[in-house]
Amino acid sequence: MTTEIATLGGGCFWCLEAVYQELRGVQQVESGYSGGHVVDPSYEQVCDGSTGHAEVVRVHFDPVLVSYRDILEIFFTIHDPTTLNQQGNDVGTQYRSVIFTNGPEQMATAKQVIAEMAHVWDAPIVTELAEAPAFYRAEEHHQNYFLNHPLQSYCAFVVAPKVMKFRKVFGDRLRR
Repeated sequence: MTTEIATLGGGCFWCLEAVYQELRGVQQVESGYSGGHVVDPSYEQVCDGSTGHAEVVRVHFDPVLVSYRDILEIFFTIHDPTTLNQQGNDVGTQYRSVIFTNGPEQMATAKQVIAEMAHVWDAPIVTELAEAPAFYRAEEHHQNYFLNHPLQSYCAFVVAPKVMKFRKVFGDRLRR
């Protein structure tokens, strides 16, 4: 089985993780940090904004079952790529919209999808696009967060609506 990796940041990693875990063709989703200058940062360090890292997910997927383009189209549907360093009430560079690509094919696809999405949104897209730097897996209690804590208030009021939107828009792509 072939596996590719998509690395994406679009606000709190719990939101992205919860959505991509439901997507057919996704083998694993890891929450973590990427794009900063501190080696193996902690959640507290990333949250104080001094490391330069974004909260990201690393999505391991089978490109036969789901394309990188599909991964990106979902990404642009479940977060707002027009707000700089912010998603809802989550504010700071750690919540920026970012696509870290793995290779020239992903870079070309990401550029194409961003150009297409520019016609969908009323404001300019501010999603950062760069080659994938080091990925640091977040602490274990951040992994599978929504699955483990669906009734926690942030999950109920922020994560769950994004999951529901994903299910409504991309219901034909859910794991069965």
